[in-house]
Amino acid sequence: MESSDEARDAAIDALLDKQALMELIHAYANAADRHDHDKMRALYHPDAIDDHGHFSKGPAMDFIDKLPEIQRAMAILHHNITTVNLKLDGSHAEGEVYVLAMHQVRQEERLFDVLIGGRYFDRYEKRNGIWKFSYRAIVADWAWTSDPSAVDLSHPFLQGAHIGCPGPQDPSYAFFSRLRRGQR
Repeated sequence: MESSDEARDAAIDALLDKQALMELIHAYANAADRHDHDKMRALYHPDAIDDHGHFSKGPAMDFIDKLPEIQRAMAILHHNITTVNLKLDGSHAEGEVYVLAMHQVRQEERLFDVLIGGRYFDRYEKRNGIWKFSYRAIVADWAWTSDPSAVDLSHPFLQGAHIGCPGPQDPSYAFFSRLRRGQR
């Protein structure tokens, strides 16, 4: 019979593992939106698999190698994590992660928007005390498009606001000293 101290310790360990997984999931969204490929690479185990539909199916490192080309057309990427369901099993875990992902796509002189409501089907492994993705697949549940783009960053309501952008020119890189590029 497990003592109350052992049960509490096990519950705390599970909470710590789930918190580490949540940080991993959110770090992925940040790396994608900022086009931070070094950070993205650090989130996957070297032998991980990523299934991003027609963009890439196979080794995650191959997908990340393709990201500069894939993201070149993305004027805006904005991933919002919503519902997260996690199940731990020792040093392995699974997750169903809901996402709202806004894409403003540049195609020649034209901009159009694609808002995707979807989920990630994830498998995670804890190796050497660190949780990382071992498998990630995107599942699209719905999409809303606007062609031409409905985004208006010049609207007077935004006057004087910092405007985000992909890459190290984003205002977050100059502002933060602890949330650093290429790191979780």
